[in-house]
Amino acid sequence: MATGYLEILRARHATRLLVGTLVGRLPNATAAIAIVLFVRAEGGTYSLAGALAAVYGVANAVGQPVLGRLVDLRGQPRVQLPAAVLSALAMAVFAFAGTDSLAVAYAAVAAAGLFTPPLEGGLRALWSSVLPKEEQVHRAYAMDAVAQEVMFTVGPLLVTVCVSLWSAQGALLVVNGIGVLGALSVVVSPPSRAWRSAPREAHWLGALRSSGLLALLGAFLAVGGAMGSIAVAAVSYADEHGGDHVYGWLMAGIGLGALIGGTAYGARQWTGEPTRRLQVLVALLAVCYLPLMLMPGPVTMTLLTVVAGLFLAPAIACAFVLVDRHAPRGTVTEAFSWLVTTFTVGASVGTGLTGPVVEAGGTLWGFAVPGLAGGVGLLVLLATGRVLAVPAGRAVVAARSENDPNRALEPRFSSGDRA
Repeated sequence: MATGYLEILRARHATRLLVGTLVGRLPNATAAIAIVLFVRAEGGTYSLAGALAAVYGVANAVGQPVLGRLVDLRGQPRVQLPAAVLSALAMAVFAFAGTDSLAVAYAAVAAAGLFTPPLEGGLRALWSSVLPKEEQVHRAYAMDAVAQEVMFTVGPLLVTVCVSLWSAQGALLVVNGIGVLGALSVVVSPPSRAWRSAPREAHWLGALRSSGLLALLGAFLAVGGAMGSIAVAAVSYADEHGGDHVYGWLMAGIGLGALIGGTAYGARQWTGEPTRRLQVLVALLAVCYLPLMLMPGPVTMTLLTVVAGLFLAPAIACAFVLVDRHAPRGTVTEAFSWLVTTFTVGASVGTGLTGPVVEAGGTLWGFAVPGLAGGVGLLVLLATGRVLAVPAGRAVVAARSENDPNRALEPRFSSGDRA
């Protein structure tokens, strides 16, 4: 297991790109908790904190695919670094202006979310240029998914340490400053500077014209909903079984399960059709959510959350393989960004739906939601299995492609441009 991962990390530039991307994504991983702690320190209400965090999340969901398309068109350095700087400056405005002017606060967090650079999608686009073998790229996807789980676990801890040692305002400034340094480390690297997307056929839908990608997005909207619903149901369970520290253990259990599952998945060289494999992984994911409805004591419940998290990172890693397969030519960064966005939106929807479910039916029904959402994701994959099993043909590039620097003097319609 260790040998396969070490082989990737020893590849030239691989460690730098992975670490730089993780550090660059730190502001995104910590935005929700950093905003909540800052608003609380400013004397604001939890409702205001939640609203500002939601605005950041929505703006981030909008910005990722848009910036991903710009990366495909203009290259990584021209988009990623300016976006990181603008996002950090917007969050600095929020940190210094506070919540005295709600208009400024909402505008600042919206800009910070909108300009968050699509480093995650950018890294997945770079793996094939850094690693010579296809199986190494697939293993890198799994390692990447595991690393994201680690970042989303360690990041909030870093914010709380900064708040305790300095201030909530200082935490916002430090985390976003570190994020800019991470993005800088990536975009000045030779692979990022040299990377160019394949010429693409001009089409207003971009990556979304792929039916295979749309099928994946539909499935992972439901998978994201399962994750968001667990977070709410776990709060309700913790309130009845010991408080905040129990909630922390439950969330840590999910992360640990994803870490174990993703590490084991990436250590093996998989053969066969990835569509079928993804169907099996999402089925196992849904099944492993169901024991949470037993709601045993905190120790056993924590072990059940570890089991519930086992197949999350493998499912995400397998989805990356299919995204790479179905993304129309020249849209790979945008396609990966769409998957990230869809998962995030799904988590937000799951969070929003599970609250009323818990209030109406109690914690038991709250834990029924993730199993149901996982089942919906599986049904989408089964219903679209034929579409996912056959990669969409790469779009034929017209003479006047969007990101072709040698533009034709005499433009003509391509197949995707006809009325």
